[in-house]
Amino acid sequence: MAFDRTRTLRGALAGSLAAAVWLAQQPLDKRVFGVDYDDAELLGRLVARSRPGAGALGTFLHLQNGAMFGALYAGVAPSLPVPAVLRGPLAGLAEHLATWPAVALVAPHLWGSGRAFAQAAWRHALFGAVLGELERRLNPPAGELEPVDEAAVASNGHGSAAHVVASGPR
Repeated sequence: MAFDRTRTLRGALAGSLAAAVWLAQQPLDKRVFGVDYDDAELLGRLVARSRPGAGALGTFLHLQNGAMFGALYAGVAPSLPVPAVLRGPLAGLAEHLATWPAVALVAPHLWGSGRAFAQAAWRHALFGAVLGELERRLNPPAGELEPVDEAAVASNGHGSAAHVVASGPR
């Protein structure tokens, strides 16, 4: 598969927006799952030990990670042998399962917690669903767009008067 810069950039945008949705809903899932675990804070503390700067840096890193995942996803998604609606959520859950073991190193207090595991699974599934839908809309398959009949469209967007005259009354 050839590299398509536009497709990749749109995937990165979709991934960053999906990561923003993840962060925006975290206060709700903390209440639902009863686990006070914040991904942006965790990422920020890995890089900046001081708590005041950790949240902003963590948010930036989380959005950046979403963009990188989205860019990769945009290149791979069309070749995945599953229905389009399932591609994003399955990709998000695959990432969850692949990265969860690292929790034992970066947040040992969460390791072994079924609630934390379920919370992270929910977050990844939501991220994947939003990513998949946004990427699908931003990068529609080639066959979904119909060519425009140049005779019927003028530069002003209202159509060509010559085309109207040539087509006659209906």
